[in-house]
Amino acid sequence: MSEPRQVREGDLLWTPAPEFAASSNLADYQSWLERERGLRFDGYPALWRWSVDDLEAFWTSIVAYYDLPLRGSWDRALTGTEMPGARWFEGAEINYAEAVFRRARADRPALAFQSERDPLRLVEWADLESSVAAAAAGLRRLGVGRGDRVVAVIPNIPEAVIAFLACASIGAIWASCSPDFGTRSLIDRFAQISPKVLIAVDGYTYGGKRFDRRDVIEAIRAELPTLERTVLVPYLDPGVAAQPDELPWAELLAGPAEPLRFEPVPFDHPLWVVYSSGTTGLPKAIVHGHGGIVLEHAKVIGLHCDVRPGDRMFWFTTTGWMMWNLLLGSLLVGGTTVLYDGNPGYPDLGVLWEMADAAGVTLFGTSAAFLAASMKAGVRPGDEHELSDLRAIGSTGSPLAVEVFGWVYDAIKPDVWLVSLSGGTDVASAFVGGVPTLPVHAGELQGASLGAKVEAYDPDGHSIVGETGELVLTAPLPSMPVFFWNDADGTRYRESYFEMYPGIWRHGDWIRFTERGSAVIEGRSDSTLNRQGIRFGTSELYGVVEGLPEIRDSLVIGLELPGSRYWMPLFVALADGMELDHDLEAKIRTTIREALSQRHVPDEIIAVPAVPRTLTGKKMEVPVKRLLQGRALADVAAPGSMADPTALEWFATFAKQRAAATA
Repeated sequence: MSEPRQVREGDLLWTPAPEFAASSNLADYQSWLERERGLRFDGYPALWRWSVDDLEAFWTSIVAYYDLPLRGSWDRALTGTEMPGARWFEGAEINYAEAVFRRARADRPALAFQSERDPLRLVEWADLESSVAAAAAGLRRLGVGRGDRVVAVIPNIPEAVIAFLACASIGAIWASCSPDFGTRSLIDRFAQISPKVLIAVDGYTYGGKRFDRRDVIEAIRAELPTLERTVLVPYLDPGVAAQPDELPWAELLAGPAEPLRFEPVPFDHPLWVVYSSGTTGLPKAIVHGHGGIVLEHAKVIGLHCDVRPGDRMFWFTTTGWMMWNLLLGSLLVGGTTVLYDGNPGYPDLGVLWEMADAAGVTLFGTSAAFLAASMKAGVRPGDEHELSDLRAIGSTGSPLAVEVFGWVYDAIKPDVWLVSLSGGTDVASAFVGGVPTLPVHAGELQGASLGAKVEAYDPDGHSIVGETGELVLTAPLPSMPVFFWNDADGTRYRESYFEMYPGIWRHGDWIRFTERGSAVIEGRSDSTLNRQGIRFGTSELYGVVEGLPEIRDSLVIGLELPGSRYWMPLFVALADGMELDHDLEAKIRTTIREALSQRHVPDEIIAVPAVPRTLTGKKMEVPVKRLLQGRALADVAAPGSMADPTALEWFATFAKQRAAATA
């Protein structure tokens, strides 16, 4: 196994070839601005500055450039810039599904799908349209109309896309979770929005194992009193019989044929409900509108991910992660959406790369954790797969370590464009990410997204460059939540984003902008480390520690103790066969000291069975910190929010033992 390429933060790894930059959507958009609007910009920074200083001109240009079906009697793109409270395209009407099917083409597929059990298959636009029309007609026969909620327990399969687009076409509101969610987690999410219809699979396959979920579906149905019908998708067992009160998926689609039609809805009419991780209390039920999502996704996928008509965009995700919603946005710009259902490491870590080759994927998106795991395992996709169509690698979910940047260019493809994104479920998009006309530097995101006035703030609310600060938005974005469900006066909404800096959106991440406009995400700001009065995020420490072959995963916590004392333990999950002995501890400390500084060296290093993570793969730093502060396990995280509840249970036991020992 060859060693990963050695790089340091800021090292130049990729520069777009002139033909690459010139053929990008972003370059075409700039030419369009000059031709149609008389606007010329010398470089991306100038374009970005215009996009955030003249929000109305920018967002109306996105509507025109992508020919989005925005109708009605609207006079202004933006009424007021206050946050919360800014109103976008008042009087306008739009429908997400109509915006999708305007891109239908007979010469390219709409979807590509593969699973652990199913070989790659393509879904043509005509077939997708007829299926969506049939599903929409079936939902209307069930009494579903504008504003009704349809929830789904469903994997990342074509039926999920069909059901969602059918809901959007009639103005119903969609919410989905993957079938591996726990019973309580599903109830906590769906019960908040009083659904009318549940669409559910009988089970799923993961890692070669079958998981029957019929009992789970029955349990959540019993807790959803507003449910009128359940639609069964026979996925685990195609021959499974529906219960007498269930409607088989085939029957939902089997009614009299009707043409696909689109219900015009107001710009801010709810499109879907997505959920926060729910590590404390009930997950927030975040509502996004048709118009804001159509505009934002056309922009971020078209201009910042450079998905061109005919491109094939893949992102490894489930229907319970916001990236599924973003992935479907590739349909809005004429791309083919590539779906995969199953374990990305089964039968080995090459399965997704093999699929990418077969499907002709141009943008391969995944989590930072998957890329790091592939590097650790010595996987070299470029040696084993042709990847001739691959133009870009996308990464999100957590900060991508510097050494993984180097591995991408060494082990995957030397001329690939690495698109590292950072945003959130809250806006269903990215604040900072890819710019196809700019270079890629190790550990850095290329720049702030167009139309997103993102800055770094110090504690006094001053914008800073070259220093770590709170990631904030100082101007509204169309895809900000329309509202939270069951938050009539907006109290929870305001508390979530606007308490620290009134009128300014505080996202909860640490960010550092470089002088050239690129950015480094340094972890969650509510899990900040503070040594000797110096604050720093956790991500850079993780990058160093997890670069060691002996370490599989890690978690660091900073804990304020009585008497102005500070305790910073580092928890490490070891690679198979490793033991945390004196020599390994010394190696970890020396590596941290030499790569970062003495203040980054932990007070104690503790081996753990596993690092607790949310269902979307985020490290649960804050719940662990609260356990160490004496909080009860039930108060810091809901079991359904965790990928492995036993991982956090270990920390709860550890916290109790430590408290007893130090009492």
